[in-house]
Amino acid sequence: MNPLIDLRSDTVTKPSPAMLEAMFQAQVGDDVYGEDPTVNELQAYGASLFGMEAGLFCPSGTMTNQIAIKMHTQPLSEVVCDRTSHIYVYEVGGIAFNSAASVQLIDGVRGKVTPEQVEACINPDNIHFPVTSLVSLENTCNKGGGSYYTVSEIAAISEVCSRNNIALHLDGARVFNALVASGDDAREYGRYFNTISICLSKGLGAPVGSLLLGPKRLIEQAKRVRKVLGGGWRQAGFLAAAGLYALQNNVQRLQVDHDRARQIGNVLQETGYVTEVMPVDTNIVIFTLAPQVNMDGFLTYLEERGILASSFGPQKIRMVTHLDLSEEMITSIMKAISEFKA
Repeated sequence: MNPLIDLRSDTVTKPSPAMLEAMFQAQVGDDVYGEDPTVNELQAYGASLFGMEAGLFCPSGTMTNQIAIKMHTQPLSEVVCDRTSHIYVYEVGGIAFNSAASVQLIDGVRGKVTPEQVEACINPDNIHFPVTSLVSLENTCNKGGGSYYTVSEIAAISEVCSRNNIALHLDGARVFNALVASGDDAREYGRYFNTISICLSKGLGAPVGSLLLGPKRLIEQAKRVRKVLGGGWRQAGFLAAAGLYALQNNVQRLQVDHDRARQIGNVLQETGYVTEVMPVDTNIVIFTLAPQVNMDGFLTYLEERGILASSFGPQKIRMVTHLDLSEEMITSIMKAISEFKA
Protein backbone atom coordinates (compact mmCIF):
# COMPACT_ATOMS: atom_id res chain seq x y z
CA MET A 1 0.00 0.00 0.00
CA ASN A 2 1.29 3.46 -0.90
CA PRO A 3 2.03 5.81 2.01
CA LEU A 4 -0.73 8.27 2.87
CA ILE A 5 -0.23 11.74 1.42
CA ASP A 6 -1.35 14.09 4.18
CA LEU A 7 -1.95 17.68 3.09
CA ARG A 8 -4.24 18.65 5.95
CA SER A 9 -1.52 20.64 7.70
CA ASP A 10 2.24 20.98 8.13
CA THR A 11 1.68 19.90 11.75
CA VAL A 12 1.44 16.25 10.66
CA THR A 13 5.17 15.79 10.12
CA LYS A 14 7.14 13.10 11.95
CA PRO A 15 10.68 13.57 13.30
CA SER A 16 13.36 12.54 10.81
CA PRO A 17 15.98 9.95 11.83
CA ALA A 18 18.50 12.74 12.40
CA MET A 19 16.05 14.67 14.57
CA LEU A 20 15.25 11.53 16.57
CA GLU A 21 18.95 10.95 17.15
CA ALA A 22 19.30 14.50 18.46
CA MET A 23 16.40 13.84 20.82
CA PHE A 24 17.90 10.58 22.07
CA GLN A 25 21.23 12.30 22.76
CA ALA A 26 19.73 15.30 24.58
CA GLN A 27 21.03 16.34 27.99
CA VAL A 28 18.05 16.97 30.27
CA GLY A 29 17.14 18.32 33.69
CA ASP A 30 14.08 19.76 35.43
CA ASP A 31 12.89 22.77 33.47
CA VAL A 32 10.58 24.03 36.21
CA TYR A 33 13.78 24.60 38.20
CA GLY A 34 15.41 26.09 35.09
CA GLU A 35 17.86 23.18 35.05
CA ASP A 36 17.25 21.57 31.66
CA PRO A 37 20.35 22.51 29.63
CA THR A 38 18.79 21.71 26.26
CA VAL A 39 15.69 23.79 26.96
CA ASN A 40 17.94 26.65 28.06
CA GLU A 41 19.98 26.32 24.88
CA LEU A 42 16.88 26.31 22.68
CA GLN A 43 15.45 29.38 24.39
CA ALA A 44 18.71 31.31 24.05
CA TYR A 45 19.26 30.22 20.45
CA GLY A 46 15.71 31.07 19.37
CA ALA A 47 15.94 34.49 20.99
CA SER A 48 19.29 35.20 19.33
CA LEU A 49 17.87 34.51 15.87
CA PHE A 50 15.46 37.41 16.29
CA GLY A 51 17.73 39.70 18.28
CA MET A 52 15.57 39.27 21.38
CA GLU A 53 16.83 39.00 24.95
CA ALA A 54 15.13 35.80 26.08
CA GLY A 55 12.83 32.95 25.14
CA LEU A 56 10.33 30.64 26.80
CA PHE A 57 9.67 27.11 25.52
CA CYS A 58 5.99 26.12 25.62
CA PRO A 59 3.94 23.15 24.39
CA SER A 60 2.00 25.08 21.73
CA GLY A 61 1.65 28.28 19.76
CA THR A 62 -1.73 28.84 21.32
CA MET A 63 -0.04 28.93 24.72
CA THR A 64 2.70 31.32 23.63
CA ASN A 65 0.13 33.63 22.02
CA GLN A 66 -2.16 33.55 25.03
CA ILE A 67 0.71 34.22 27.44
CA ALA A 68 1.78 37.20 25.35
CA ILE A 69 -1.76 38.60 25.28
CA LYS A 70 -2.00 38.19 29.04
CA MET A 71 1.30 40.01 29.50
CA HIS A 72 0.28 42.96 27.33
CA THR A 73 -3.32 43.49 28.47
CA GLN A 74 -5.45 44.10 31.53
CA PRO A 75 -9.19 43.54 31.97
CA LEU A 76 -11.08 46.35 30.19
CA SER A 77 -8.37 46.60 27.53
CA GLU A 78 -8.52 45.58 23.88
CA VAL A 79 -6.55 43.60 21.29
CA VAL A 80 -6.52 44.73 17.66
CA CYS A 81 -6.15 42.00 15.02
CA ASP A 82 -7.40 40.86 11.64
CA ARG A 83 -10.80 39.16 11.61
CA THR A 84 -9.25 35.89 10.41
CA SER A 85 -6.40 35.85 12.96
CA HIS A 86 -5.57 32.56 14.65
CA ILE A 87 -5.69 34.24 18.07
CA TYR A 88 -9.33 35.17 17.42
CA VAL A 89 -10.67 32.27 15.32
CA TYR A 90 -8.78 29.20 16.53
CA GLU A 91 -7.81 29.77 20.16
CA VAL A 92 -11.15 28.93 21.78
CA GLY A 93 -11.97 32.47 22.85
CA GLY A 94 -8.82 32.54 24.93
CA ILE A 95 -8.50 36.32 24.80
CA ALA A 96 -11.72 36.62 26.82
CA PHE A 97 -11.17 33.53 28.95
CA ASN A 98 -7.53 34.12 29.91
CA SER A 99 -7.19 37.89 29.77
CA ALA A 100 -10.72 39.35 30.12
CA ALA A 101 -9.87 41.60 27.18
CA SER A 102 -12.05 42.53 24.23
CA VAL A 103 -11.11 42.39 20.56
CA GLN A 104 -11.23 45.00 17.79
CA LEU A 105 -11.37 43.23 14.44
CA ILE A 106 -10.00 44.54 11.16
CA ASP A 107 -11.15 43.42 7.71
CA GLY A 108 -7.73 43.04 6.18
CA VAL A 109 -6.75 41.66 2.79
CA ARG A 110 -5.85 37.97 3.01
CA GLY A 111 -5.23 38.39 6.73
CA LYS A 112 -2.98 41.42 6.39
CA VAL A 113 -3.82 44.79 7.91
CA THR A 114 -2.48 48.25 7.11
CA PRO A 115 -1.10 50.98 9.38
CA GLU A 116 -4.11 53.13 8.51
CA GLN A 117 -6.51 50.38 9.59
CA VAL A 118 -4.65 49.92 12.86
CA GLU A 119 -4.68 53.65 13.58
CA ALA A 120 -8.42 53.81 12.94
CA CYS A 121 -9.00 51.10 15.58
CA ILE A 122 -7.25 52.88 18.43
CA ASN A 123 -9.86 53.94 20.95
CA PRO A 124 -9.89 57.47 22.37
CA ASP A 125 -9.28 57.99 26.08
CA ASN A 126 -12.93 57.66 26.99
CA ILE A 127 -14.46 55.66 29.84
CA HIS A 128 -17.03 54.16 27.45
CA PHE A 129 -14.34 52.26 25.53
CA PRO A 130 -11.74 49.62 26.41
CA VAL A 131 -8.12 50.74 26.35
CA THR A 132 -6.36 49.73 23.14
CA SER A 133 -3.24 48.03 24.48
CA LEU A 134 -2.09 45.43 21.94
CA VAL A 135 -1.91 44.89 18.19
CA SER A 136 -1.29 41.33 17.00
CA LEU A 137 -0.09 40.38 13.52
CA GLU A 138 0.00 36.88 12.05
CA ASN A 139 2.85 35.98 9.69
CA THR A 140 2.24 34.03 7.56
CA CYS A 141 -1.54 34.38 7.52
CA ASN A 142 -3.16 30.95 7.63
CA LYS A 143 -6.61 31.89 6.35
CA GLY A 144 -4.98 34.27 3.89
CA GLY A 145 -3.46 31.31 2.06
CA GLY A 146 0.03 31.79 3.45
CA SER A 147 0.26 35.49 2.65
CA TYR A 148 3.03 37.33 4.48
CA TYR A 149 4.15 40.72 5.74
CA THR A 150 7.48 42.16 4.70
CA VAL A 151 9.69 43.92 7.23
CA SER A 152 8.86 47.31 5.70
CA GLU A 153 5.14 46.65 6.18
CA ILE A 154 5.76 45.58 9.77
CA ALA A 155 7.88 48.69 10.43
CA ALA A 156 5.04 50.97 9.34
CA ILE A 157 2.57 49.26 11.70
CA SER A 158 5.15 49.31 14.50
CA GLU A 159 5.49 53.08 14.10
CA VAL A 160 1.75 53.52 14.69
CA CYS A 161 1.94 51.31 17.79
CA SER A 162 4.99 53.09 19.21
CA ARG A 163 3.48 56.52 18.66
CA ASN A 164 0.35 55.45 20.56
CA ASN A 165 2.15 53.48 23.30
CA ILE A 166 0.61 50.17 22.18
CA ALA A 167 2.44 46.84 22.28
CA LEU A 168 2.95 44.82 19.08
CA HIS A 169 2.90 41.01 19.14
CA LEU A 170 3.71 38.57 16.35
CA ASP A 171 1.91 35.28 15.98
CA GLY A 172 4.75 33.79 13.97
CA ALA A 173 3.42 30.26 13.64
CA ARG A 174 4.92 30.14 10.14
CA VAL A 175 7.27 33.11 10.40
CA PHE A 176 10.16 31.18 8.84
CA ASN A 177 8.07 30.61 5.74
CA ALA A 178 7.61 34.38 5.59
CA LEU A 179 11.33 35.01 6.07
CA VAL A 180 12.34 32.51 3.38
CA ALA A 181 9.80 33.92 0.93
CA SER A 182 10.64 37.58 1.57
CA GLY A 183 14.38 37.26 2.14
CA ASP A 184 14.03 39.48 5.21
CA ASP A 185 16.35 39.21 8.23
CA ALA A 186 14.85 37.64 11.36
CA ARG A 187 16.81 40.01 13.60
CA GLU A 188 14.95 42.96 12.10
CA TYR A 189 11.77 41.59 13.68
CA GLY A 190 13.24 42.15 17.13
CA ARG A 191 13.33 45.88 16.42
CA TYR A 192 9.61 46.12 15.82
CA PHE A 193 7.83 43.55 18.00
CA ASN A 194 7.54 43.55 21.77
CA THR A 195 6.97 39.79 21.73
CA ILE A 196 7.25 37.08 19.07
CA SER A 197 5.78 33.58 19.05
CA ILE A 198 7.47 31.06 16.78
CA CYS A 199 6.23 27.52 16.14
CA LEU A 200 8.65 24.60 15.84
CA SER A 201 6.13 21.89 14.94
CA LYS A 202 4.83 23.11 11.59
CA GLY A 203 7.09 23.41 8.54
CA LEU A 204 10.21 23.01 10.66
CA GLY A 205 9.18 19.45 11.51
CA ALA A 206 9.58 19.24 15.29
CA PRO A 207 6.99 17.04 17.02
CA VAL A 208 5.77 19.70 19.46
CA GLY A 209 6.55 23.13 20.85
CA SER A 210 6.69 26.88 20.36
CA LEU A 211 8.87 29.68 21.70
CA LEU A 212 7.78 33.02 23.11
CA LEU A 213 10.52 35.62 22.60
CA GLY A 214 10.86 39.03 24.21
CA PRO A 215 12.65 41.17 26.79
CA LYS A 216 14.18 39.21 29.68
CA ARG A 217 12.03 41.00 32.26
CA LEU A 218 8.82 40.13 30.44
CA ILE A 219 9.85 36.52 29.79
CA GLU A 220 10.52 36.06 33.50
CA GLN A 221 6.95 37.21 34.17
CA ALA A 222 5.69 34.97 31.38
CA LYS A 223 7.05 31.89 33.20
CA ARG A 224 4.50 32.49 35.93
CA VAL A 225 1.68 32.69 33.39
CA ARG A 226 2.95 29.52 31.68
CA LYS A 227 2.86 27.76 35.06
CA VAL A 228 -0.74 28.73 35.82
CA LEU A 229 -1.78 27.50 32.35
CA GLY A 230 -0.25 24.11 33.15
CA GLY A 231 2.79 24.65 30.97
CA GLY A 232 5.48 23.89 33.53
CA TRP A 233 7.26 20.77 32.34
CA ARG A 234 10.14 18.72 33.59
CA GLN A 235 12.68 16.89 31.40
CA ALA A 236 11.54 18.77 28.32
CA GLY A 237 15.00 18.73 26.77
CA PHE A 238 14.10 15.73 24.62
CA LEU A 239 11.52 17.93 22.90
CA ALA A 240 13.76 21.00 22.96
CA ALA A 241 16.46 19.03 21.13
CA ALA A 242 14.02 18.47 18.29
CA GLY A 243 13.31 22.20 18.19
CA LEU A 244 17.01 23.04 18.10
CA TYR A 245 17.56 20.59 15.27
CA ALA A 246 14.63 22.10 13.39
CA LEU A 247 15.92 25.67 13.72
CA GLN A 248 19.45 24.70 12.75
CA ASN A 249 18.63 22.42 9.81
CA ASN A 250 15.12 22.86 8.44
CA VAL A 251 14.63 26.57 7.75
CA GLN A 252 16.09 27.05 4.28
CA ARG A 253 14.48 23.87 2.94
CA LEU A 254 11.08 25.58 3.38
CA GLN A 255 11.64 26.93 -0.13
CA VAL A 256 11.03 23.38 -1.39
CA ASP A 257 7.60 23.44 0.26
CA HIS A 258 6.83 26.78 -1.37
CA ASP A 259 7.83 25.53 -4.81
CA ARG A 260 5.72 22.40 -4.43
CA ALA A 261 2.71 24.41 -3.28
CA ARG A 262 2.98 26.56 -6.40
CA GLN A 263 3.09 23.43 -8.55
CA ILE A 264 -0.16 22.27 -6.99
CA GLY A 265 -1.68 25.73 -7.39
CA ASN A 266 -0.76 25.85 -11.07
CA VAL A 267 -2.45 22.52 -11.76
CA LEU A 268 -5.59 23.60 -9.90
CA GLN A 269 -5.83 26.74 -12.02
CA GLU A 270 -5.92 24.58 -15.16
CA THR A 271 -8.98 22.59 -14.06
CA GLY A 272 -12.54 23.39 -14.99
CA TYR A 273 -13.98 22.69 -11.56
CA VAL A 274 -12.02 25.27 -9.52
CA THR A 275 -13.28 28.85 -9.62
CA GLU A 276 -10.48 30.49 -7.63
CA VAL A 277 -7.01 29.69 -6.32
CA MET A 278 -5.65 32.14 -3.77
CA PRO A 279 -2.19 33.42 -4.69
CA VAL A 280 0.29 30.82 -3.48
CA ASP A 281 2.95 32.79 -1.61
CA THR A 282 4.35 30.11 0.69
CA ASN A 283 3.27 26.54 1.55
CA ILE A 284 -0.53 26.92 1.80
CA VAL A 285 -2.89 26.36 -1.14
CA ILE A 286 -6.52 27.44 -0.69
CA PHE A 287 -8.93 27.01 -3.57
CA THR A 288 -12.67 27.26 -4.21
CA LEU A 289 -14.65 24.54 -5.95
CA ALA A 290 -17.31 25.43 -8.51
CA PRO A 291 -20.88 25.44 -7.09
CA GLN A 292 -21.81 22.21 -8.89
CA VAL A 293 -18.97 20.27 -7.25
CA ASN A 294 -19.84 18.40 -4.07
CA MET A 295 -17.03 19.30 -1.66
CA ASP A 296 -17.40 16.18 0.46
CA GLY A 297 -17.38 14.10 -2.69
CA PHE A 298 -14.18 15.76 -3.84
CA LEU A 299 -12.48 15.13 -0.49
CA THR A 300 -13.64 11.50 -0.63
CA TYR A 301 -12.22 11.18 -4.15
CA LEU A 302 -8.86 12.45 -2.91
CA GLU A 303 -8.93 10.11 0.08
CA GLU A 304 -9.59 7.16 -2.20
CA ARG A 305 -6.39 8.18 -4.00
CA GLY A 306 -4.54 8.21 -0.66
CA ILE A 307 -4.61 12.01 -0.30
CA LEU A 308 -5.95 13.93 2.70
CA ALA A 309 -6.95 17.60 2.47
CA SER A 310 -9.01 19.94 4.69
CA SER A 311 -12.32 21.68 4.17
CA PHE A 312 -11.77 25.37 4.84
CA GLY A 313 -15.17 26.98 4.47
CA PRO A 314 -18.03 26.76 1.96
CA GLN A 315 -16.62 25.10 -1.18
CA LYS A 316 -13.08 25.89 0.00
CA ILE A 317 -10.26 23.35 0.32
CA ARG A 318 -6.85 23.83 1.95
CA MET A 319 -3.71 21.88 1.10
CA VAL A 320 -0.43 22.44 2.97
CA THR A 321 2.97 21.20 1.79
CA HIS A 322 5.67 20.08 4.23
CA LEU A 323 8.90 18.13 4.61
CA ASP A 324 7.28 14.68 4.75
CA LEU A 325 6.21 14.92 1.11
CA SER A 326 8.30 13.44 -1.71
CA GLU A 327 8.48 14.32 -5.39
CA GLU A 328 6.54 11.14 -6.14
CA MET A 329 3.79 12.28 -3.78
CA ILE A 330 3.57 15.68 -5.45
CA THR A 331 3.25 13.97 -8.82
CA SER A 332 0.43 11.80 -7.44
CA ILE A 333 -1.37 14.87 -6.08
CA MET A 334 -1.20 16.71 -9.38
CA LYS A 335 -2.35 13.61 -11.26
CA ALA A 336 -5.34 13.18 -8.97
CA ILE A 337 -6.29 16.85 -9.39
CA SER A 338 -6.04 16.63 -13.16
CA GLU A 339 -8.08 13.42 -13.40
CA PHE A 340 -11.02 14.48 -11.23
CA LYS A 341 -14.31 14.58 -13.12
CA ALA A 342 -16.75 17.12 -11.73
